[in-house]
Amino acid sequence: METKTLVETKIVAELQIGFRQRYGTQARMYRAPGRVNLIGEHTDYNDGFVMPVAIELSVWVAIAPRDDRKLVVYSENFSERAEIELDEMDSRPRRHWSDYVQGVAFMLQKAGYALRGANMLIRGEVPIGSGLSSSAAIEVATGFALLENSGLPVDRVELAKLCRRAENEVVGARVGIMDQFVSCCGQTGQALMLDCRSLDYRLRPIPPDVRLGICNTMVKHDVASGKYNTRQAECEEGVRGLFPRLPHVRALRDVRIEELDRYGSDLPQTIYKRCRHVVTENARVRYATTALEKADLATLGRLMAESHLSLKNDYEVSCPELDLMVELAGQVEGVYGARMTGGGFGGSTVNLVDKRSVADFRRSVANAYEKTTGLSPQILTSAAAGGAGEARA
Repeated sequence: METKTLVETKIVAELQIGFRQRYGTQARMYRAPGRVNLIGEHTDYNDGFVMPVAIELSVWVAIAPRDDRKLVVYSENFSERAEIELDEMDSRPRRHWSDYVQGVAFMLQKAGYALRGANMLIRGEVPIGSGLSSSAAIEVATGFALLENSGLPVDRVELAKLCRRAENEVVGARVGIMDQFVSCCGQTGQALMLDCRSLDYRLRPIPPDVRLGICNTMVKHDVASGKYNTRQAECEEGVRGLFPRLPHVRALRDVRIEELDRYGSDLPQTIYKRCRHVVTENARVRYATTALEKADLATLGRLMAESHLSLKNDYEVSCPELDLMVELAGQVEGVYGARMTGGGFGGSTVNLVDKRSVADFRRSVANAYEKTTGLSPQILTSAAAGGAGEARA
């Protein structure tokens, strides 16, 4: 099996050839990773706590400057070319893959960054609609490339904020900052426990004998389709409903479990369930951080299972295929924990797997899932990867 370094070297070489063929010049290369979230789902846009990990799948951007004020962008994944005029951009979505590029460029310029025109070639390794945040990866890779192409400094936290704004205001998905933040700031071998209000974070090591098992159900989701935004609106309704009794509350992150138990009866049942997931999930992230510090994988696995049940029953963002994946993983020896990851309504599960059990895990889960659903899943394993940056052959 090729090492990740060899794979990256191969990708850089292929993109350099493709860029020369398309644009006639050499390019600089940038990559930004996708992510899995060990625990802390749908808490980020509630100012809460999350524990994501960057993975060894990335979006790649090859870039070289132009002398005019135009971005000429070719996507290998869509086999399409798009042109963006830097002086004529607006925030209206076109429901096209180029919205991610235009959105980031728009937000960078709105924030005062003087961007230079560029030729760009994009390749995505992160499966689209898989729940592994291909959207944040293309945003961060694009932002990193545009800034360096323009001779401008990269502030990783500021870039994460602007990429989130691009997805909120241009793409139209009301996501939190988790995905963009870990794509910018992830570190090799580490999980990142992030406070989504203060943006303070702590790194906690993934034990070296554990791998991240990623099971793509092949049921695609689209967070801009409405359901994701509906969940956020429901959380905001919960805050408004609790405010008369809890005037200190600005977001669900401020609500303690005992306060929700006491005043939750004032809320409609569906809204109460949404709030209960977020409040209990924030507590689970805190407990999971302690468990990871102690390398207590049994406790971490139990918390992951509780998280999945809460997402299924209270937040109602799972689906039969995700539930089946979690159930099948739990039957394999050497799997410490399993849960859905990402926005839900399809996508992927994340699993903590003993590295000695990886082959059995991949074989057993794939065979049983395909036999039950008729779908052939994509099952990957990854170590915790580093955040965005320039890549060289």
